[in-house]
Amino acid sequence: MEKGSVNVLLAEDDRNLGNILKNYLDAKGYSTTLCVNGQEAVEMFGKKEIDFVILDIMMPVKDGFAAAKEIRAMNRKVPMLFLTAKTLQEDKLKGFEAGADDYITKPFSMEELLMRMHAILRRSDEGGKAAGNDNVFTVGKYTFDFDRQVLAIEGREQKLTSKEAGLLRLLCVNANEVLDRSVALTQIWNDDSYFNARSMDVYIVKLRKYLKEDPGVELINVHGVGFKLVVK
Repeated sequence: MEKGSVNVLLAEDDRNLGNILKNYLDAKGYSTTLCVNGQEAVEMFGKKEIDFVILDIMMPVKDGFAAAKEIRAMNRKVPMLFLTAKTLQEDKLKGFEAGADDYITKPFSMEELLMRMHAILRRSDEGGKAAGNDNVFTVGKYTFDFDRQVLAIEGREQKLTSKEAGLLRLLCVNANEVLDRSVALTQIWNDDSYFNARSMDVYIVKLRKYLKEDPGVELINVHGVGFKLVVK
């Protein structure tokens, strides 16, 4: 996706910071719409074609977590980045659960913000290309539709989050082979930090639960290396 075609929705209640970010992104070739609270952001998302969402967490009327959940209900795939002054792991996990692709902690540099946006957009483009070329996988008795983010078995469907779908796709592409933890973290989280590694472990547990109905499919840990999706 070219920068000039990216419409950014920015929600930041600090008007000075919001205007600085908007002007910076516009100068870098993005088209940015600024909102000053979560409710305004949700309403704007429903009115305009938006390609990227940046949400501050602490906002009046509706906070970033609540706004993210409502935006995700409208569009599960739009790239989303949180701006947060919080550094607690629980808050970061809550952000991922709300649908964030990444977060950046205040204070931050403009260059770091741009780098994280580029990384998320790159992953989204790669995911879209993968979906267009090879978006349906057969995993034992399961059918996994990456484009729809749906895992199905015997007519029953399980809707996946973007990270669950991205991680399962990597496992499917590397079925019966070891998927290195660092590779998965770099491609899905863009960072192989300890915190993100713990977050990925949570997603692995979820995927293992989704896949338990077929005894011929097993998602195993390879100690010290990564994971293997075993399909018999």
